[in-house]
Amino acid sequence: MLAFDEELSGYDLKKWADWSIKFFYWSPSFSQVYTELKKLDKHGFVTSRVQHDNGVRGRRLYKITEAGTDAVRRWSNEAPIDPPILKHGVMLRIWLGHLNKPDRLKDILREHIEYVEKMERRAAADARGAAEEPAWAYSQIVLRWSERYYASERALALQLIEDIDEAEATISRVKVGYEAGFPKPPPGLWREVERHVEAYKSDQD
Repeated sequence: MLAFDEELSGYDLKKWADWSIKFFYWSPSFSQVYTELKKLDKHGFVTSRVQHDNGVRGRRLYKITEAGTDAVRRWSNEAPIDPPILKHGVMLRIWLGHLNKPDRLKDILREHIEYVEKMERRAAADARGAAEEPAWAYSQIVLRWSERYYASERALALQLIEDIDEAEATISRVKVGYEAGFPKPPPGLWREVERHVEAYKSDQD
């Protein structure tokens, strides 16, 4: 955000992150923002000054240095491309669906849908806001991507609600006679499945 060459406080950076990069990367806490700013200052990538307004307690403003801009440019152009890391708590709950009731799983997904719909609307609103500044043209297209991402997440969750009935039907066909109320795979079966999967992957490569 400092690479847009504006002098900003830690508070400014946190608020800007909340309506921009949080949709596709990360929304840092205030403590994380200030910790990183101190590191950047130590490395000479930013400078800072205290601004005093009408005698009240001042606020520290940060501005990127030429070295900082060069560092961001090198990272953006030359750093290895990391695969996105998905940490999806809702999917983990569905993966453990055999420990829950189908109706409860559907409720979890409906709550998730409410969340992604809210994020889709917010991303759309922030994309419209970014459109007012030509320098944010690339920011705007990423926000529009974020809007489409949350729309697709909603569609996937809706499909998953239907898929729960299919999964429950599969378990119901075989769970009779199991003491725990649901089928248990034979011990070590996952190793056999892993071998089959790895063999399949090798054939595909």
